[in-house]
Amino acid sequence: MSTQNKSILKNLLEAIPPGFMADTAWLERHGVSRFLARKYVENGWLERVNRGVFRRPVPSTAIDWKTCLLSMQHIMRYDIHIGGTTALSLQGYDHYLRLGSNAPVWVYGDTIPSWLSKLPLTAPIKIRNTSLFSDSSLGLANQRNNDEDALPWEWVLNMSMPERAVMEAMDELPDHESFHHLDMLFESLTTLRPKVLSVLLHSCKKIKVKRLFFVFADRHDHPWRKRLDVTAFNLGSGDRALVKGGKIHPRYRIMVPAEFTGEGASDGT
Repeated sequence: MSTQNKSILKNLLEAIPPGFMADTAWLERHGVSRFLARKYVENGWLERVNRGVFRRPVPSTAIDWKTCLLSMQHIMRYDIHIGGTTALSLQGYDHYLRLGSNAPVWVYGDTIPSWLSKLPLTAPIKIRNTSLFSDSSLGLANQRNNDEDALPWEWVLNMSMPERAVMEAMDELPDHESFHHLDMLFESLTTLRPKVLSVLLHSCKKIKVKRLFFVFADRHDHPWRKRLDVTAFNLGSGDRALVKGGKIHPRYRIMVPAEFTGEGASDGT
C-alpha cells in the first residue's frame, strides 16, 4: 500500500468509529474512490450495508438507528434532525411511545439521501421535510457537542425542542398519529415555554396545526397556556374538516373527535 493510501486509510479509521457509517459521497470527499472502497471491504476495514453506504465493522449485524443518524449528523454532516414524537420521547415527555418496539423514528430534513429509507435499521424511519415552518431553524436544540472536536461518545442527536416537536407531531394527525396518543402526550407537556411557542406559532405555515395546538392547549390548560393570546396568531377563517364522523370545535372550527370539542373545558383565557 502506498504512503498516500495508508494516510487515507488512517484518516478514515480515525473519522469513523466502529459501528458508524459513511456514504460514497463522504468517502469520495475524503479521497476514498469507489475502487479503494471495494478494497477496504475486501480487507475488512469497511462493510457494505447498502448500495453506496458503508460501516466500520462490528460483531453485531444489526444497524442501530441512533448510530446511523449520529453518523449522518456528525460524520457525513447531513442537515437533519429528529422531531415529532421521537424527539419528545427522547426528552422524556412521552411515556407511551414504543421506542425499541418498532415505533417509527421521525427524521426531518430537505436533503435526506434516498438510501436512508432502504437500510435495515432497528426501527422504521419516517422522513419529512422542514416546510412546516417559514423559518426552518426555529425550535431546534443547540447541542454543544456538534463541533468537529467532540469525541464519538460525546455525540448527541440533533432534535426538535419539545415546543417544535409537538407541532411536528400534530402535523401527522389524523393519518400517522392518533388523537388519543397525542392527548396523553400533551398531558405531560407542563413546562413548555410560552415565548418559544409564540415564535413557532407565528412561523407555522399550517392553519391545521395551529388550530389543533390550541384545541389541545385549551383541553389541558397547563399554566403556560394563559400566557398565549390566541388572537395574536393567524388561525385562518372558515371550517376545516379533519376526521370523518367528528364534530366541529366550537371555537377553533376544525373537525375533531367529539370528545375534543372542548365542552366544559377552560379556553385558557
